[in-house]
Amino acid sequence: MTHNPHAFANALGAKLATRSRHVCMLLGAGVGKSCGLPDVASLQAAILTALPDEQKPLLKAELDKGNIEQTLSRLRRIAALVSGEETVGGLTADAARDLDKAICAQIVAHLDVKDADLGPALNLASWAGRADYHLPLEVFTVNYDLLVETALERLGVAYFDGFVGALHARFRTDLVEADPSDVSEWLPSFLVRLWKLHGSVHWAWTSGGSDVVRRGGPVDAGEVAAIYPSDTKYDESRRVPFVVVQDRLRRALYTQESLVLVTGYSWRDAHLNELLIEAARRRPRSEIVTFTRAKIPAALEEVALSVPNLQAVTASEAILGGVRGAWSSPDDPVPEIWSDDTLTLADFAGLSSFLAKNATPNPDVDARLRDLLSALEADA
Repeated sequence: MTHNPHAFANALGAKLATRSRHVCMLLGAGVGKSCGLPDVASLQAAILTALPDEQKPLLKAELDKGNIEQTLSRLRRIAALVSGEETVGGLTADAARDLDKAICAQIVAHLDVKDADLGPALNLASWAGRADYHLPLEVFTVNYDLLVETALERLGVAYFDGFVGALHARFRTDLVEADPSDVSEWLPSFLVRLWKLHGSVHWAWTSGGSDVVRRGGPVDAGEVAAIYPSDTKYDESRRVPFVVVQDRLRRALYTQESLVLVTGYSWRDAHLNELLIEAARRRPRSEIVTFTRAKIPAALEEVALSVPNLQAVTASEAILGGVRGAWSSPDDPVPEIWSDDTLTLADFAGLSSFLAKNATPNPDVDARLRDLLSALEADA
């Protein structure tokens, strides 16, 4: 069995053109990698290299137990539960807090977008700015970087990220939780919704670590970025922005007739996997299409074969409608869809370009996008 790449792309374009669909995106670390930022493995290695010698063995010991986010959660658990000179895994509460702060500072430093390739993010932003759906476009991301915000603002695309204010923006739970069908409580649909599930390099802890504000840029040296919350009940006050936004994802996935595009996500987060899979099972008229550059993730493979509205797409093969097959090489390939015997949409750069070229024309946005992309090419 084979799948036709052009037929798939045409069908996707037709679905995206339907204004009544509720359209969402979920962005993973592969999005940053497509724009030249480090992926999780590279980021962990860079942090380990940059830390002071006395902290390196402590972090290495923690990374042997899990990834950087699991490490942050564990450090915060240690800091809250032990006291004085008591240790867990060789860490006192003070040592755990210091290591947490050092890791977050390195994350902010290594995810600076000033040297990133903004091209793919600009394409995404141009599509988002021209989206004209009855319900607002919702973009969820597990990334901490400011790629999407930078691209949206350079193109002049209005968006709402849950915070209200400019210098020290405060999180507004009521606006995030409001039902989009209730126009008296919900913000205008032309505002793109940007939901950062794991925090951001421009979120900062305030009020002794019990509140989060959004800065106008990455947090200053000495401030602790609000990145990845603890997963334990004792720290409930520090989880408010995170649990509210994650609930927003759950409710978005359960909205009838949703089209959810997942790109750059590795399917290694058990909680997110469960949300996506259960939504596909419980909402058969919705579709979740996940794009990955390499092979189909193991956590997705078996489910996609049995749940037809959960589709798995890679550069070389796909599971569509529960049927697995390689892509057939077209006789007259369209470069934006098929190149070097692979489906270009499997990578975020290719998918964002496809979205931008299939969006409703808008002379102002189109002109700004051309100018920005031309400037990037000139600087390359």
